[in-house]
Amino acid sequence: MKVKIALAGNPNSGKTTLFNALTGSNQFVGNWPGVTVEKKEGKIKGFTTKGEEAILVDLPGVYSLSPYTLEEVVSRNFLIGEKPDAIINIIDGTNLERNLYLTTQLTELGIPVIIAVNMMDLVRKNGEELNIERLSKDTGCKVVEISALKGEGIEQLIQRAVAIAKSRKKIQPAHKFEGCVEHAIAHIEEAINGRVDASMERWYAVKLFERDEKVQENLQLGQTMLDHIEKDIISCEEEMDDDAESIITGERYNYIGTIIEDCYKKRVKKQMSVSDKIDSIVTNRFLALPIFAVVMFLVYYVSVTTVGTILTDWTNDTLFGEWIIPAAQSGLEAIGCADWLTGLLVDGIISGVGAVLGFVPQMLILFLFLSFLEGCGYMARIAFIMDRIFRKFGLSGKSFIPMLIGTGCGVPGVMASRTIENDRDRKMTIMTTTFIPCGAKLPIIALIAGALFGGAAWVAPSAYFVGIAAIICSGIILKKTKMFAGDPAPFVMELPAYHLPTAGNVLRSTWERGWSFIKKAGTIILLSTILIWFAQGFGFESGHFGMVEDMENSILAAVGSAVAWIFTPLGWGNWKATVAAITGLVAKENVVGTFGILFGFGEVAEDGAEIWGTLANSFTQIAAYSFLVFNLLCAPCFAAMGAIKREMNNTKWFWFAIGYQTILAYVVSLCVYQIGTFLTTGAFGIGTVAALILILGFLYLLFRPYKECDRLYVPKSVSDKIRA
Repeated sequence: MKVKIALAGNPNSGKTTLFNALTGSNQFVGNWPGVTVEKKEGKIKGFTTKGEEAILVDLPGVYSLSPYTLEEVVSRNFLIGEKPDAIINIIDGTNLERNLYLTTQLTELGIPVIIAVNMMDLVRKNGEELNIERLSKDTGCKVVEISALKGEGIEQLIQRAVAIAKSRKKIQPAHKFEGCVEHAIAHIEEAINGRVDASMERWYAVKLFERDEKVQENLQLGQTMLDHIEKDIISCEEEMDDDAESIITGERYNYIGTIIEDCYKKRVKKQMSVSDKIDSIVTNRFLALPIFAVVMFLVYYVSVTTVGTILTDWTNDTLFGEWIIPAAQSGLEAIGCADWLTGLLVDGIISGVGAVLGFVPQMLILFLFLSFLEGCGYMARIAFIMDRIFRKFGLSGKSFIPMLIGTGCGVPGVMASRTIENDRDRKMTIMTTTFIPCGAKLPIIALIAGALFGGAAWVAPSAYFVGIAAIICSGIILKKTKMFAGDPAPFVMELPAYHLPTAGNVLRSTWERGWSFIKKAGTIILLSTILIWFAQGFGFESGHFGMVEDMENSILAAVGSAVAWIFTPLGWGNWKATVAAITGLVAKENVVGTFGILFGFGEVAEDGAEIWGTLANSFTQIAAYSFLVFNLLCAPCFAAMGAIKREMNNTKWFWFAIGYQTILAYVVSLCVYQIGTFLTTGAFGIGTVAALILILGFLYLLFRPYKECDRLYVPKSVSDKIRA
């Protein structure tokens, strides 16, 4: 017998932790049909035997089943269309009021619901009491106490959930609304009787009462029927003196209030919890940003400059430089392999891919830190802190969430922008998310910091804050244009209690991010390095086409030289750097892979110094930082570009985004090189004048007066829901 169970809950309720605990390694990750929101499902451990299987589907974290965000639409479409055998509704026991709002909607679907009250260890630690029996009676659902983090109550929960799923017993919601509301809903139920599943009549009736446009479209009731329903709604609105959606929201919270009063006892003497004490410091108006800067500096310092560098140097210099590459070279020569094939395998594939893989240790350490900060709850505070700043510059704190996700990979970061309701804010977030250094850019940062700045501790953290600065400045400039004018979207976010994440979850998150990078090295970067090796090894020499002895005569040199002049004002107008930057559009890791091929990665000088030193000789430090800034801010890799095109869903907006990113990168890089060179050497020329003019223009756009535009109208029902 096969059963399908949906896992639903608010963001930060512990849903991911519970899903991982129930499914372990039996997970399947993809996208929901037709959309780019991640879909996770897995086989529940202990219930996959011959003839019996229990599948758990992890729904996106949502606060309600109203169609305000794509996540909410995806979740409710699955519940209505797929009709799982049961729903596990995980709720945060430390914040019942907010979490039970979703519960009231889930119970209206007619699908069996079992409530998993998570973080009960924290509830008890806070000296608070929750009467499970009364909560079960008040909600009409089975209730189980759990601690997903510590694994408490998990086995009991899943046994009951599977049993409920097998019984397929339909449920009726335990809550009732005000008399006139129930009267109107009953009339709507009569009107749609026979048009929908009988067990879901109440849910559809409530949504029609709220004037849910998507439900109206799906049911195709006809204008006469809608007009009949509208009369009942208007009659209720007049009696309650409020709009329909606000009425339902208020009724739900009134019901939730009675539940909490009946079954939840808070401690009499109010004391600050540990989380509150920590938040009084890390979210302090004056201390929050300096603390954030110090945290990120330490993260990059350990990842890129100290521990990460030690591991990466060993991987580059010893593993590849002294062991793998010489062994491969000797082995191929010993079997009489053709020179061109030896060159392809050693100088192309191993050197190119190896140059990229050499930075995996640094990436894994960075991802380990970021996973820990996310798991303990600190990154949620950063979104809250950044909302204060972003709101002043025309963005919502919600915009920081995609940027946080983008530290791993720009593709899911761009896709995460779908949680932003305001279209203009969403477009601006899509355009700026990839300014944050992703995992693919970390090897570039590490290479520049190590090879050209002697491992200076300030280089890597500065790259992160250059991205933040680009986002803030872009927000200020773009919000003053007609295209993006308007108030930022409201920002509502739960701040979970601080807790130590489990080692398994941190390591799993680290590995998922790292493995994605390694897979790319084995596919896209492998193909790219083969093409780059061919282009740098073949060309016209002495009037004939073939393998060249001088790389300057290669196809790659010819192509790079043709466009290198464009980057001369930026300080790196040689063909090798130009080609590296261009190949970075395929995958940012290709920048390092290309340098690995062109500068002979793996060869060791007579004094034992790794050959990356020849790279340092081709750049000044100012030019190197200009190169770094350009690659951080310019158009992202092809995969991220594809995500931008899908999310924009408009060709003109797509090209505008790519054009803006590339132009901004060019302008900032030019200013960095020209002004930096002037300050360090005193050299003054046309480029310096151009840089000064661009800086003045940039400052004008930043500080010019903001023309007030028409404020965006937020319906009362929405604003009330936000306040609730």
